[in-house]
Amino acid sequence: MRSVRILLWILVAIAAAVFAYLMLKPAPQAQPQGEALSIASIGGPFTLTGSDGKPFTSSSLSGKPYGIFFGFTHCPDVCPTTLARMVKLRTELDAGDRPFEIVFVTVDPERDGPAEVGKYADLFNSPVIGLTGTPAQIAQMKKRFGIYSRKVPDQGGGCSVDHTATVLLFDRNGRFTGTIAPEESENAAIAKLKRITS
Repeated sequence: MRSVRILLWILVAIAAAVFAYLMLKPAPQAQPQGEALSIASIGGPFTLTGSDGKPFTSSSLSGKPYGIFFGFTHCPDVCPTTLARMVKLRTELDAGDRPFEIVFVTVDPERDGPAEVGKYADLFNSPVIGLTGTPAQIAQMKKRFGIYSRKVPDQGGGCSVDHTATVLLFDRNGRFTGTIAPEESENAAIAKLKRITS
């Protein structure tokens, strides 16, 4: 009986020591994927290349609310699903034919030239602004808009691109107002779009 009590006290002591260790152990620091941006600093002036091969500047969006999505034309699921959803939400907003602009920026400029982003944008049967640029221009865009992307090899010997899957929303004054995430409900997304279009 005494040995059982001793064993129980040893187990209690071990449990207490483990608990104290876990409480005092410093939390692991998350490794940032990129430089942290304040909300006020997201976005800004830019110049890229449109699907017609001509320069497209952010001034073309002046006075217009817009949602901007970064992806690539070889994307198998997230990109087409997201852009199709934005087109659907724009229709459901019931605020005119084009209450906000949908902007698609490639994160794969080596494969996505003006023709590629143009053909891709046309697939959605509703105006989508397809943009590309030099690798340096796209890198600058990613930094300004807080976008992560990284090329990864695929099973076919080519490559895919991991990237931020949220849509960034901007009001008529070019101010960042929030995001629409893939898992967000339709009602929540519509509410956010109403705020930038009202």
